[in-house]
Amino acid sequence: MAHDQPPKFVIQRDEQRSDESPSSDNTLGAHAADRHHEDRGQQLDPENSSDNEEKGGHDGPPQPVGFLDKRLKTDFDGRLPPFTGATPLVGPMITQTTEMMLSAPDPHLGYETMDPAVFDNDPLLVRQAVFDWKAYAAIIVMPNATAMLQQAVDQANTTYDPLGACQIVYVEARDETTYLNYILPQLSALETQMTSEFGQMWTRMVLQNTSIPRENLQRVPQALNPALGFSQFNLRPFRPAVMTPAVTIGLIYLIILSFFSFSFYLPIHMKFLSTEGHPPLKFPLFIVWRWTATLVAYFFFSLSYSLISLAFQIPFANHSAATTAVANNPEPYGKGTFVVYWAINYVGMIALGLACENVAMVIGQPWTAMWLIFWVITNVTTSFYSLDLAPKFYYWVSTVPELPVYPDPKPKNTKSDFAGTSFQGYAWPLHNIVEASRSTLFQLHSRIGLNFGVLFAWCFINTALFPLCCWTLRCKTMREQQKKKQ
Repeated sequence: MAHDQPPKFVIQRDEQRSDESPSSDNTLGAHAADRHHEDRGQQLDPENSSDNEEKGGHDGPPQPVGFLDKRLKTDFDGRLPPFTGATPLVGPMITQTTEMMLSAPDPHLGYETMDPAVFDNDPLLVRQAVFDWKAYAAIIVMPNATAMLQQAVDQANTTYDPLGACQIVYVEARDETTYLNYILPQLSALETQMTSEFGQMWTRMVLQNTSIPRENLQRVPQALNPALGFSQFNLRPFRPAVMTPAVTIGLIYLIILSFFSFSFYLPIHMKFLSTEGHPPLKFPLFIVWRWTATLVAYFFFSLSYSLISLAFQIPFANHSAATTAVANNPEPYGKGTFVVYWAINYVGMIALGLACENVAMVIGQPWTAMWLIFWVITNVTTSFYSLDLAPKFYYWVSTVPELPVYPDPKPKNTKSDFAGTSFQGYAWPLHNIVEASRSTLFQLHSRIGLNFGVLFAWCFINTALFPLCCWTLRCKTMREQQKKKQ
């Protein structure tokens, strides 16, 4: 996969917060996937996700988040009261580290520092931005990360937890392959580098400060090593594993079934035009019969395909969850999820199948085999892998909106302009089937209206072309019959 357009991260920096309303220090938006969140015992159930939210506070303002626009790069670390007199350490080091990565010649993730005012100084809005696909991930340096660390060594605060300093937020179910193969390894490397470099710098500073009693360091060893940590919040883990065929390779069978239905049923359809034992069906009625019979066949094909997912015990009746909470396999439609899933497969099969019907009637054998190869490959390449990492040739149809550019500073009480902005839209049928299926089975950021709209557009266009293709097939058949008579 090409790396000419790396995934983007957001960095948010602000280590200021009051004791009553913590704000976030730095937010690094990253295209990252990580399962450490569950490993560290922070996994939440959909129904209890709001109870165990976070260490280190989610009430304060987050800052930079990495996106596709580098014009929003601002450092707010140490600029807001009551911490304007403090010297932040965590936020600046993360920012400098990511800037060094950006300047390196090796393939790397994209990072961007953003003004926390874009998110109304609310860390949960950073989570919402990641959930809404504005960035693949975000690294949030919590509001007083440096201040709490200094307090831990100065006052021997034994409750200090290094994992409360920074957060990494991502949505694995959006594209588990990209997260695990490209984003997670580099994020893990960033974590290791940050923990190592900051630990060395911080330990040296503390040991050189003779005013800090050594008894304090003995009581809070975690404030020296590791001193800094990252809590992972995987908002939508990709599980159970049996989901994999339902949103990837299994969908190829929608194309296969719809393609071969043409050759299966064509001999039956042609009997209606023969004069053996009955008058032939008028051609306009023949078109209506063929179109109706094809859609009825797709109805039962898609139901059979959907029931296979049910037979493999894919959950279709889970409750929904908050978009900013960590939840395993929540579903936005509850007990109606299976019906929506079936509808996606049915409309998708019509979009894929009518195109196959039209092309098969026009080009005929043996060229239909070449069409099947083209149709499968182009749909798979634009559906099963992240197009953010692919050359733009594979976008087919895409729209990438510009991020809002605010004056300095952004006016207060201005709502974030990220809500409602579409990230990208692709026109190939299978891409929209995959996206709609994922949003239905994992309660991801939903564009199901757009997905159904694209699929219905394919249905309407192919339906409009269907009579013309039937007429073409009729003409070809009549010419062949005349040649046989001669």
